[in-house]
Amino acid sequence: MRVFLTGATGFIGSHVIPELLDRGHQVLGLTRSDAGAKQLEAAGVEVHRGDLEQPETLASGAALADAVIHCAFDHNFVTFFENTKKDERNIAAMGEALEGTQKPILITSGVGIGTPLNGGPATEDVLNPRHANPRIATELAGAALIARRIDVRTIRLPQVHDTTKAGLITPLIAEARRAGAIAYLGNGQTRWSAAHVIDVAKLYVLALERGEPGARYNASVEEGVTARTIAEAIGAGTGLPVRSVAADEVERYFGWMAPFAGLDMTASNAWTRERLGWEPKGPDLLADLAAMTHATPADI
Repeated sequence: MRVFLTGATGFIGSHVIPELLDRGHQVLGLTRSDAGAKQLEAAGVEVHRGDLEQPETLASGAALADAVIHCAFDHNFVTFFENTKKDERNIAAMGEALEGTQKPILITSGVGIGTPLNGGPATEDVLNPRHANPRIATELAGAALIARRIDVRTIRLPQVHDTTKAGLITPLIAEARRAGAIAYLGNGQTRWSAAHVIDVAKLYVLALERGEPGARYNASVEEGVTARTIAEAIGAGTGLPVRSVAADEVERYFGWMAPFAGLDMTASNAWTRERLGWEPKGPDLLADLAAMTHATPADI
């Protein structure tokens, strides 16, 4: 199968590439730069030039492939809401290119969108339009394509990690350095689900090969790790003091991440594992945080 992969040079996409190639697929990778093109060519990937600011370039890539895996997202969180609308436009454009075919498109969302209204771990059968995460725009864009009988499958991500990055925890460390301490809200019992990046990459390929139209898959391995446990692991690695903060101190310590401080982002993976035969084997979040190099650029 020839797969058009957006975000091909990114953290997750670069791990999806070897999984696809090992399974005998061909990869057409999106990049906007010469450096990205060289990276893809070195990985054995055909290059497709395009830009998230130009939806038509993503649509043309989708038209050239047998399937699409859409991992790309603008992670400038200062403009997070605007970036979710950009993702909506890009999904719509690729959907236009796939309409009338049986070609699947895998889109990427967050596990929080599956959180039930009455609380509890996110599940694959729930779509919560009231969730505080603006990433709901991604899933609503997918739902619009499903209504047009386009084969859309959704991968919902937790905190995806290895020893170099860890989802929202990576910018959390940067905010902690700015504030001079790593903080957690209240008693620190808010929990975030997590998964190792290689396990997530394998899930994308399983969803491509075994997935069902319209299905949502939770890429969570650990249902939830408490905020206090995460903060203590970061404190041990960075040497920063760890402290509990009240609601009126959250903005000082979390900066732009303040809205996430009190969010429970737990997720079940039982249905996903059963339907796809997914067997995660990677290190857990705390193991990767313990092995992470926490030196700042000035320290290296």
